[in-house]
Amino acid sequence: MEENSGIQGHFGVIVDPRIDRTREHKLIDILTITLCAVICGAEHFTEIAMFGNAKLAWFRTFLELPNGIPSHDTFGRVLSLLDPGQFQSCFLNWIRDMAKLKLGEVVAIDGKRLRGSKDGKTGTLSAEMISAWATSAGLVIGQKHVPEGTNEIATVPELLKVLMLKGCIVTVDAANCQTQNARLVIERGGDYVFALKENQPALFADIEKAFDFEAKTNFSQVRHSTYETQDHAHGRVETRRYTLIDDPTYIDYLNVDGRWFGLASICRVERTRKAGAKVEHNSAYYISSVHGSARDLEHAIRSHWDVENGLHWRLDIAFREDHSRARQGYAAENLAVIRHIALNLLKLDKTKKVGIKSKRLAAGWDEAYLLHLVASDLKL
Repeated sequence: MEENSGIQGHFGVIVDPRIDRTREHKLIDILTITLCAVICGAEHFTEIAMFGNAKLAWFRTFLELPNGIPSHDTFGRVLSLLDPGQFQSCFLNWIRDMAKLKLGEVVAIDGKRLRGSKDGKTGTLSAEMISAWATSAGLVIGQKHVPEGTNEIATVPELLKVLMLKGCIVTVDAANCQTQNARLVIERGGDYVFALKENQPALFADIEKAFDFEAKTNFSQVRHSTYETQDHAHGRVETRRYTLIDDPTYIDYLNVDGRWFGLASICRVERTRKAGAKVEHNSAYYISSVHGSARDLEHAIRSHWDVENGLHWRLDIAFREDHSRARQGYAAENLAVIRHIALNLLKLDKTKKVGIKSKRLAAGWDEAYLLHLVASDLKL
């Protein structure tokens, strides 16, 4: 087995949080059994222990298991004590080895609350994870838990600092449209497309006025590009018109103090939705470091919302993440990382042309397939 590769290489370096006399089971064994169980559908620690006992003979073919399969209490206790920051750092190194992103990959940064981790009796709030989702690859490429007493806005920069973003386009919602985030993305080798709202009041007002003014002459006096899309679904017609201004005079005026590092263009998206006789209009604004056309920004803007369907929806529907009642210590955050590993392994597998649910069923039924999913990590 190669050192510093796969599950045992990347995650075997985690500091065991237990004192020596309580270490009846190896930490890497606990993590490997948990991962395999989650891939196959286990949702809580009792099911993880049941899965381990059902597959004991199989696990003995590649794990030491000096004292057999841990109890469900042991799984819960170890995951609650494990340092989530260190676990997330190991994940980051692992996925860098496992996946190479293509040039122009849109990386959507977004947060998700683990709703089942809220405990009304103790007053414990639900844990929150900020994830980086590579929309085309369909992979989680990094995550950070939001420490208690802080918020998403404070955590997003910490995630950006550790991501490899060369050649990628990073998207965030309006709450995270912050000057620090723009600088970090550029420094990490990427570009950004940030949604803009009134939380940046001066910039928002100036950009809104700019588009309204130039629209009076159909943008004939300013360098710009446009792109339009139309979607038909369920009796509704939605038209989106993208107008991008990348005129240097405007950009210099809007960014006179250089606060928005790398600012190269601004964009307005005008949406018109028709459903029968009802017509709705609204506009949204974006700032970007991308040197491209309105069509280029359309791709990044639309791709951002794949984090909802591609990641959050799968975690809730396929992995039932919001139903997880793991609440003790860091258990919720660490189980979230294991779900990310499981989802990535299932997405990286190209041998079965079926969905995530079917792959998980196949892994539970067929030990050879489960071994195939994890063998490249375990370097068996």
